Amino acid sequence: MFKRRFLLQGAIATAIAATIIACNPPAESPNPADQNSTSNTTNNNEIVIGVSVAQTSNVALLGQEQVIGAKLAESYFNDNDGINGQPFSIALQDVAGDEQGAINAFNTLINQNNVVGIVGPTLSQQAFAANPIANRAQVPVLGPSNTAQGIPQIGEFIGRVSAPVAVVAPNAVEQALAINPNIEKVAVFFAQNDAFSKSETETFQQTVKDFGLDLVTVQKFQTTDTDFQTQATTAINLDPDLVIISGLAADGGNLVKQLRELGYEGIIIGGNGLNTSNIFPVCQAQCDGVLIAQAYSPALDNEINRAFREAYGAENETDPPQFSAQAFTGVQVFVEALRNLDQKSPIAEMSLPELRQRLRDEIFAGTYVTPLGEISFTAEGELVQKQFYVAQITMDESGEQGAFTFVK
Repeated sequence: MFKRRFLLQGAIATAIAATIIACNPPAESPNPADQNSTSNTTNNNEIVIGVSVAQTSNVALLGQEQVIGAKLAESYFNDNDGINGQPFSIALQDVAGDEQGAINAFNTLINQNNVVGIVGPTLSQQAFAANPIANRAQVPVLGPSNTAQGIPQIGEFIGRVSAPVAVVAPNAVEQALAINPNIEKVAVFFAQNDAFSKSETETFQQTVKDFGLDLVTVQKFQTTDTDFQTQATTAINLDPDLVIISGLAADGGNLVKQLRELGYEGIIIGGNGLNTSNIFPVCQAQCDGVLIAQAYSPALDNEINRAFREAYGAENETDPPQFSAQAFTGVQVFVEALRNLDQKSPIAEMSLPELRQRLRDEIFAGTYVTPLGEISFTAEGELVQKQFYVAQITMDESGEQGAFTFVK
């Protein structure tokens, strides 16, 4: 049972109107051979796992859920023998909403917090900027929500516990057709300044074509936009039967709301960026009915998911969302790989560079039973996951409370 409880502090603001800035050239991390050669721990001989997610900016609508999941994992696994009796801690660093934030957070975790590995960042866009820094420093990374094409290919130390969008997204289109077999015309919206959204929309657009549907329009927007009247009106005038949105929670939620207010009554599919209960206060009653493909279900019946669901629900009075489950899973994989490695050779006797390198090999060689189900990795760090779902948002009569109802 969990002994420590965590509360989500404060209300998360809606999207900040700020342009995504171009990142500065990444600061070079020291060569691993130049780092401390005798110690792999911080104070009190404690192993440190970095968690680098968005705690501020519009992306905090996703990142705050990841913080909860990571903290719950820290509590649970320390309460259950830690690393074979040795405690560990997580070091949190805020990546905010842009590439430079992720670069700064990774450099701090690697060079100041001396982490053995990193769970993060929140966005694929940030991963393409920050992951090369970790790879050069030979620090293993597990992306908790980086589903764009090409993430594991960044380098040999880069993996993810978030299934690639090409595997997950088509399920939602299939479910939409099951609800309405007469769908013919499809309108697609995507955030053009976000790497994940651009990757996801390519999958959605190809899926639309694979099902023989008519892609009548592709509308672009920015993750920082709040007014979608022009794009929404253009699409509605083409009388689509299905709308597909690839964006983040704040912009995507506002787009859903404005589509409904302008009279669109057909099915809406939201991409992974809308896969959070934090969109409920954004689109409110208009969220009702939105379909979203899922890589996690609270109903999955295994021991670790039951424990995770119970602890999350005890403090939040609701089922855990996917982003919390994936962050929990990222920490879990590091912990179990450290346990396995320590049984083969005491990790306390390893230098930090050696530990990081051997941990990378141990992670990708393992199989793990997690809240996501059984997972493993390919040799290059791609996630292998067996179970996927589709959920439909159901809002109550007040339009203030909602839930993800699993339909597949």
